[in-house]
Amino acid sequence: MNQPTPDSRARLLELFMSRAVFFGQFTLASGKQSPYYINSKKAIFNAEAMWLLGDVLYEMTRDLNIQAIGGPEVGAIPMACAAAMRYHERGQSMEAFYVRKQAKSHGTREMVEGVVRPGDRVAVVDDVLTTGGSVMQAIQEIEHVGAKIAAVLCIVDRMEGAGEALARFGFLPIFTIRDFSIEPPGM
Repeated sequence: MNQPTPDSRARLLELFMSRAVFFGQFTLASGKQSPYYINSKKAIFNAEAMWLLGDVLYEMTRDLNIQAIGGPEVGAIPMACAAAMRYHERGQSMEAFYVRKQAKSHGTREMVEGVVRPGDRVAVVDDVLTTGGSVMQAIQEIEHVGAKIAAVLCIVDRMEGAGEALARFGFLPIFTIRDFSIEPPGM
């Protein structure tokens, strides 16, 4: 695995710290209560942050021999698009995709939207992971179409179980919560 350039990673962290970290009392998607919340959308919908994220994801995945990159809606959509654009800038083909939470009642009713073929090697991405439950659900749908998981990447690992749950797939967080000077619970 390649490492992102220190400058891209450091600047991405700065943008996340200034735009996406909030303190208070929050209920997470996992149902857990937390004294902080990382709202990645406040950072990654910024043009500079999106470019940096694409650069970091490209560097982290370029040696994985993947054909597609994506993950659970909504967090993976901007991530997959940013990475696919970076691959294109480098003259390499890449499909972006996302996995629905539930199938639509019309059209093709597919759970995996985008082009993912049987036998494709894919990188699964999501923004902030606590337990990894939504990524595991997405992985089931990706494997259902016959694709192989090459790695799982996230922007922030809250260090509350996702790393252990996803280790067998090759878990690659860009940041852990410690990069934000926050200690995970029980540490």
